[in-house]
Amino acid sequence: MSERIAKFMARSGVCSRRQAEEYIRQKRVTVNGEIIDSPAFNVNGDEKILFDGEKLPQKELTRLWLYHKPAGLVTSHRDEKERPTVFDNLPHGLPRVISVGRLDLNSEGLLLLTNNGELSRKLELPSNGWARRYKVRVHGYVDADKLRGLQKGIVVDGVEYGSIKAEVESTQGTNTWLSVTLTEGKNREIRKVMKFIGLEVSRLIRLSYGPFQLGSLKKGEVREVPAKVLREQLGAKFAL
Repeated sequence: MSERIAKFMARSGVCSRRQAEEYIRQKRVTVNGEIIDSPAFNVNGDEKILFDGEKLPQKELTRLWLYHKPAGLVTSHRDEKERPTVFDNLPHGLPRVISVGRLDLNSEGLLLLTNNGELSRKLELPSNGWARRYKVRVHGYVDADKLRGLQKGIVVDGVEYGSIKAEVESTQGTNTWLSVTLTEGKNREIRKVMKFIGLEVSRLIRLSYGPFQLGSLKKGEVREVPAKVLREQLGAKFAL
């Protein structure tokens, strides 16, 4: 059965589908000796497919890891500012992995890692409705009405953000810990929305992503999700 070359590359684990599409446009991919420039090109896997002159890795069983990302690491394989990255600081022995979504430089907590680029793309889709829960420390006066209003969605600098559930956990002086739950996870969403309602985020910890929990995982620690649990949690909805 044929499939698009970008999807095939993502399933091999070499990159995400989005990255594959860009590599193809850069004419870095050949099929049976011919350079291709369209991500819509179909292959069935019997072809000789090379990326930067190298064969794609053999497809492996889909695997997923939980990683406790410390603050101060960039969620990227390469950083133009040469800052330390998540992937430079993973424990030895892991295969090449990509992240499911991102956490920005100063954020910490649960980051999902997988060897399957196609799975990464599927788990990131807001249409899945997977809740992402955070513990967030903010500085400033917390307006309860504005906090409740976030559940209706909000527009910040022309960007629409969906429903965000934010509840006060504790307050000490001008610092407040919030429990924040959302399903979209746009770039720096929580920081931008909180700033818009007059609050400055001083710490942000992701506690869960869908059914997967940070739990007792220590900073910098990685734990693989057992294959049985992976099948149970993903089910047919995420079948690859």
